[in-house]
Amino acid sequence: MADENATNVSRRPGRLKRFLRRTILVLFLVVIVALLVGASYQWMGNSADAKRFPQQGKLIPLGAEFGNVALNLDCQGQGSPTVVLDSGLGVPGIGWERVQAEVAKFTRVCWYDRAGYGWSDGSKAPRTSLEIAKELHALLAAAHESGPFVLAGHSFGGYNVRVYNGQYPTEVVGMVLVDASHEDQESREPPAMQAMMKKYQEGLKKQEMLAPLLIRLGVARFQQRNQPQGEGISKEFGQELAYLQLQPKFVEAAASEMGLFSESANQVRAAGNLGDKPLVVLTAGKNVDASQLPAEIPKKEMDDFHAVWMNELQVKEAHLSTRGKQIIVPDSDHMIPFERPDAIVDALREVCAAVNASKPSEAAAGSH
Repeated sequence: MADENATNVSRRPGRLKRFLRRTILVLFLVVIVALLVGASYQWMGNSADAKRFPQQGKLIPLGAEFGNVALNLDCQGQGSPTVVLDSGLGVPGIGWERVQAEVAKFTRVCWYDRAGYGWSDGSKAPRTSLEIAKELHALLAAAHESGPFVLAGHSFGGYNVRVYNGQYPTEVVGMVLVDASHEDQESREPPAMQAMMKKYQEGLKKQEMLAPLLIRLGVARFQQRNQPQGEGISKEFGQELAYLQLQPKFVEAAASEMGLFSESANQVRAAGNLGDKPLVVLTAGKNVDASQLPAEIPKKEMDDFHAVWMNELQVKEAHLSTRGKQIIVPDSDHMIPFERPDAIVDALREVCAAVNASKPSEAAAGSH
């Protein structure tokens, strides 16, 4: 009897080990199946999106100097000057399509995808405004878009076009800044906003490592499937934006641009002003709705900063040129390209007309 009890006791650890092994094996298989399902979900969704949203524009190689990166460029219309559109942080070049369609009726107009965005290749170069400006210059040259150029930049794109003007001033004849970032904005942000932005940047660094995995396994796609669209964005266009943003190269590029935002601000400071080139600064008149504010930012702080933004920082941008002017767009928030593309079209028409009006007088002056 004692031997039988001892045998039963000795069998229990063996049974437990077999049970644990089987449980671990089952869990391992469940995880493998889940990963395969997620990867298949992403692959099928991405393949369907690629057919549904074909490339707009064409890839232009920049050459060995830029690591053989190819950038996507889309140009329409005829005439001079040529308008070049640069997007805000996180927005593919196709975000300009409504603006482009109207501007193409009176002059040539191009939008492009920065490295890592849209249909462009990713790049290992740091995503500063100086690097972006140099790549844009190489892109326009490789595409035989000779200018002269009127540059338009929205948000962070405003940094890029100002640095471009500083690097290649003879190519730029006018500019439109669309609620563009200002090099002093970080220092003027209220403490709660500065703390939130710091936290956001730290989160982006973590996402930069994790996001590619979440994208490839379909998690990011699943999370975004029912995201509400912003004002001025149709359901279909929102889906196209999501397709272009749910790519590892995009996450890496946007995170790098955000992480190097302060460095880009210093490059903007060094770029200087615009002299007497025609300039229109479009400023969003609507503040962020209280319901959309993060809990850690008091409404009063946001209101105070919005006043600084409208009445100080954006005014300073208008003073970058002796022929600069500010136009407040009262019924739009920061996303003017989506909410009031007509305001951008009107501003570009005005700047192009001013550029063309100055040509006869310059020719006459040169003949004497």
